[in-house]
Amino acid sequence: MGEGPKQVVHTGIWEEQPEPGNRFAARAAWCHGYDVYGEMLGSARWVEMLYLLFRGEAPSPAEAQLLEMLAVALANPGPRDASVHAAMCGGVGGSPSAACLMAALAVGAGELSGGREIVLAMEAWTDCGTALPAWQRHLSARPPEKASIWPVPGHSAGFDPHGVDASGVVVQSLSKMAAVDCGRQLPWLMANRESLEAAAGRPLALSGVAAAAFGDLGFSPEQGEMLYLLLRLPGAAAHALEQRQRGFKQFPFFAIDLDDAAHGEDA
Repeated sequence: MGEGPKQVVHTGIWEEQPEPGNRFAARAAWCHGYDVYGEMLGSARWVEMLYLLFRGEAPSPAEAQLLEMLAVALANPGPRDASVHAAMCGGVGGSPSAACLMAALAVGAGELSGGREIVLAMEAWTDCGTALPAWQRHLSARPPEKASIWPVPGHSAGFDPHGVDASGVVVQSLSKMAAVDCGRQLPWLMANRESLEAAAGRPLALSGVAAAAFGDLGFSPEQGEMLYLLLRLPGAAAHALEQRQRGFKQFPFFAIDLDDAAHGEDA
């Protein structure tokens, strides 16, 4: 009797050589032609593997440096970030680890410091390039209404709707990443940040820095969105595990300060 039809996986990313005695186990594996376990393992950095997976080629030293800096900057958005807080809620409630990460992904997927904001910001770079007048028109215009599962954005993508001035974290990240010789967007953003903030009426956010960095690295908006979601998960995971250990009695709820007027009392 024949073995039946062979199952063929159509992918240009990955190739495997099966073990002779177990076709479900790989004897060797190649990513875009690179021997992962025979040559890369022990020599390549994690960010180089990420770049290879998404771009199909090895990064230059400058590209690897920039991606590693971006990975560090995004690794932990902090407990005040909505996606991290969602993971913390799962952790303190005893949810499985996968559920905590899924909560972080779901909450961190939208247009407020989320993955969707990266797509919109990177699309703006495609439309405006490094032309300040084009950016000023884009940032001052009302977002068009499109048939989409996403609502009309309430603020300019890549800018902080709640801020007054760019935070120290944003300024430091932009300054250090712009110093890496890798593309035009980050240096141009560094030189024109204040003009862009004036046009947007809001300060630059870390998502705006990330969008410019992904563009300098050659990623598409869809690739940038995926990497942004991925690179922010370590912090969500760590905080979820911490809250699981601490328990609900120490869970950090947000405090609300009420002044005398709010209580209806005389000053």
